[in-house]
Amino acid sequence: MIGRLQGIILEKQPPTILLDVQGVGYELEASMSTFYHLPECGESIILHTHLVVREDAQLLYAFHSLSERLMFRNLIKISGVGPKLALTILSGMSAEDFTRCILEEDSKALTKLPGVGKKTAERLVIELKDRLEKDSSIALPGAPAKIERQSNPVNDAVSALISLGYKAQQASQMVRDLDVEEKSTEEIIRAALQGGA
Repeated sequence: MIGRLQGIILEKQPPTILLDVQGVGYELEASMSTFYHLPECGESIILHTHLVVREDAQLLYAFHSLSERLMFRNLIKISGVGPKLALTILSGMSAEDFTRCILEEDSKALTKLPGVGKKTAERLVIELKDRLEKDSSIALPGAPAKIERQSNPVNDAVSALISLGYKAQQASQMVRDLDVEEKSTEEIIRAALQGGA
């Protein structure tokens, strides 16, 4: 499995990127979210990748972040969602916004994405919600924006609360209303468990 490539961008024609890696040109397909993060042609970049092997083709997908690749991998595990639709979903909203929609069961927002009908949106919510709540590495990108911009102790506290058995949304809520300025991870956890004391 090719998991990461570092090279120079030769061409950018959405959804395709041509990346020169030490003389070898890799054709990669990417979401628009990744395209927004690409530098100009001729500049170097590191991209996280996912290889899909089919009978008639070997396709390499590229992502600017690990959270986006992780979301792509979760999407293609769902019945009826192939790599193309997964890229379309990630082009329509960030991995963080998508996670938030799933955790808040906002299937209506998902139907605004091209190729996602009511039934597909409901299937996405049903099949991904438990997975996102159980796996903190996926759930954390979906934490409220206020948490996302806070320092590492806040994210560490949310992670710890999730590992203690709280759901991702609940853990984020517990920490969001606290005064976390200059507090350590342990102090934030203690305050959250004491109900904001």
